Amino acid sequence: MMKFDKLMIILLFCPLMACENRPNFAELCEQHTKICQEFQEDTWCKRERVAVGFANLAEKNDANDGNKYQQLIAYEGYEKCMLHASKIEHIKLKVKKTIRINNVVKAQAKIKAIAFATQSSEHPDLLFFHWSRYLNEHSLNKFIALEGSELLEKPNRQINLASYYAKHDATKTLNLLYHALELYPSDATIDTEIFQSLASIFAHKKEHKQAYIWSKILYLYSPKDSTISHETLVSYFKNNNLNTEFLDQVAKKTLNNIIDNKFKAPHT
Repeated sequence: MMKFDKLMIILLFCPLMACENRPNFAELCEQHTKICQEFQEDTWCKRERVAVGFANLAEKNDANDGNKYQQLIAYEGYEKCMLHASKIEHIKLKVKKTIRINNVVKAQAKIKAIAFATQSSEHPDLLFFHWSRYLNEHSLNKFIALEGSELLEKPNRQINLASYYAKHDATKTLNLLYHALELYPSDATIDTEIFQSLASIFAHKKEHKQAYIWSKILYLYSPKDSTISHETLVSYFKNNNLNTEFLDQVAKKTLNNIIDNKFKAPHT
């Protein structure tokens, strides 16, 4: 994935949408024992294991490339979490590490199998997946060819386009990120990497007011984000002699517009 200055846009995880008649995880395990027995149970990575379970259920009920992509993302999330957990030594329970390593190997094998099965897919998310993970130029070319089409009119796909253009077209990158924000429905969960990347781009261009505004938006939206803090904001506006009273108002209004699906991309 291409970098925005020192911040990387990460492929957006699109969670499975909840629906009223979907079973909870306990019910899923009762009805589909095999799905729940894929991994040996562990106290770690429960959320990621649940995501894998529901992704597999969705694919079982309706096998399609969109659901296969969700499987890949879910397995990647589980693998990453379990890799971290497998590095933790248990003095009294060494078997825990072995279980976790086995679960990592299983997840990696499943990712490899699904990736192989989808390498010729025309699905936009899978096209970018094969480029970003395996540097498949053929998939990238097909994905870029979809630019401007209705198929890419989703926030995560605009972000993926932006990550491709990041190194050689800053203006286009900005426009794609802005458009991603325009596409979020009201009260949707927003990928904070957009805010981080916008702040980074403007900081690199030495457009300090804009860099501060997008940093402030990130802080307002996700105050626990590890990439921003009140102290960081204070240091930035002091070093660049910014009028924070006005800029804070702009940041708050902009964020409210994004959340309410009223954001309009500024001219660049």
